[in-house]
Amino acid sequence: MQSETSNSYGRRLSLGDRLISALDAGLRTVFVSTRAARQSPSATLHDTELSAEEKQQAAALMRVNHVGEICAQALYESQALFSRSESLRKHFEQAAQEELDHLAWTADRVAELDGHTSHLAPVWWVGAFACGSLAGMAGDKWSLGFVVETERQVEAHLASHLRRLPEADTASRAIVDQMRREEAEHAEAAISAGARSLPPPIPDLMRAAAKVMTTVAHRI
Repeated sequence: MQSETSNSYGRRLSLGDRLISALDAGLRTVFVSTRAARQSPSATLHDTELSAEEKQQAAALMRVNHVGEICAQALYESQALFSRSESLRKHFEQAAQEELDHLAWTADRVAELDGHTSHLAPVWWVGAFACGSLAGMAGDKWSLGFVVETERQVEAHLASHLRRLPEADTASRAIVDQMRREEAEHAEAAISAGARSLPPPIPDLMRAAAKVMTTVAHRI
């Protein structure tokens, strides 16, 4: 395994240095409000009056999506940490940066709906970081395969949210649709980078874990 890389100043970073950096990024993901680099897909839409029940339902779904983005940050950070390839490490880090927009969009939308983000955010981050670390240690092609399977499951999950969100909630629907398309692009990029298909029962185990997360995050 390649244990060192360089920072922007040319200094060699050890695995320990990169672990500290990843943990710092995790703390910021969980406890610091994220600002999006891109405008939210909902920015040009006019707010539609939603009933109290519709707002509650939309806020719960967007809270689940926000948790998914917390997990995405943890997964990409951990996979970058254990990647053998410098170019692939940068690929994971770039993907994490792109997902930061999703993190910000969903958090902002939850607030607009008078909801709250998950109280278990640190738990979700730690669990996802552990899963991503295992994928990263398995090797780069398996790690990319994990990305493909994750993104495909997330894409399906977001498509289901488009069916469940209130029709009148055009803001949430615009955000979710943009996220869905970009998750599909991340899966295709991982395939192009040489991903290997995960053997059974790993995809089923991932779906089971995701079901637990989405069920709990919908409420807490």
